[in-house]
Amino acid sequence: MADVSDTIVRRKLSHEVFDRLKTLITSGELGPGDAMPSERDLMERFGVGRPAIREAMQALANIGLITITHGERARVQQLSARSLFQQVDLSAQILLSASPDSLEHLKQARRFFERGMAREAAQRATAEDIKRLRDILDQQAKAVNEPKQFIGLDMRFHTQIAAISGNPIFEAVSESMLSWLRQYYTEMLTWSGRENVTLVEHEQIIDHIANHDPDGAEAIMVKHLDRSSALFTRQG
Repeated sequence: MADVSDTIVRRKLSHEVFDRLKTLITSGELGPGDAMPSERDLMERFGVGRPAIREAMQALANIGLITITHGERARVQQLSARSLFQQVDLSAQILLSASPDSLEHLKQARRFFERGMAREAAQRATAEDIKRLRDILDQQAKAVNEPKQFIGLDMRFHTQIAAISGNPIFEAVSESMLSWLRQYYTEMLTWSGRENVTLVEHEQIIDHIANHDPDGAEAIMVKHLDRSSALFTRQG
């Protein structure tokens, strides 16, 4: 009797095509911005039909390796930390919707992450970094009567703090977590005075970062997140 490990598994043609196309990209034969070969060229090159080519191309698009635009040749995508996390956006939203505990887990993860980012920013921030934060704060102060714009600038403020680390993965993580949380932002933000409290706390965070005070930056960040945590709630 043959061992299970000796069993030959027949793969779908599209899987074979996917592997070969992926190799063209990962080997550098095709680089970011390059057009993929036409469907006809690939059919002749690999000796397969159009359905296998289209299925393989869609699989490449699903993982962010190429972009497919109707009426044009598919092109190789420039991979980045941001594009990597964008690939899981839909799955993250489904998880948050399906699991009652996931929202609380995400808020806890954000708290752990952002306190570290505040410390890192306080250790690394340049005068230009501080200027960027103050510019965002100024824009946010002008948007107190525009809830959507105010919230967008709030999230941009926190992502900018992560960007000070110089690590694009940290920046992408911040951006993704905030985008996943945004669907749970409630109207509590528009309660009288809450906008001003947010602005004051953001100002305090900037001051501690500018003074290169990691302990102070972490402490006020934790206070800020603990207060604002209640703004993210599951509806229904």
